[in-house]
Amino acid sequence: MTDPSFDRLLQERRRVAAAFVNGDPQPLRDISSTADPATILGPGGGAEQGAARVLAVNEAAARQFRGGTTDLEILHSGASGDLAYWTGFQNATVRVAGQDQPVPMKLRVTELFRREAGEWKLVHRHADPHGDAQRKH
Repeated sequence: MTDPSFDRLLQERRRVAAAFVNGDPQPLRDISSTADPATILGPGGGAEQGAARVLAVNEAAARQFRGGTTDLEILHSGASGDLAYWTGFQNATVRVAGQDQPVPMKLRVTELFRREAGEWKLVHRHADPHGDAQRKH
């Protein structure tokens, strides 16, 4: 289930993630769907529906970051027809507005993409903290 265009998108996804943790939401907006359905299940436990709402939530989240590094560890991915996915981990160290010290993050991630007008667009992201250090009690 490999698709060269999706493989290219996965490389771009790494650059998009780096921009996001440095406070720039535009690259994520560029690869995100503007058509419903679209959803995000964020690491804070929230669930958002609708492409416009997801875009707004992502933009607000990016603006909370003041710089950092991130890496996507893709465990597996695939594409078939007009649907594709990847699943794995996102490891990051970020500076967050209102906090003095960098914050380490390790998220378990699944993202789904839909081909729209010949381009892969993000339609669903599920990310949650991985490991006991990040779990809220």
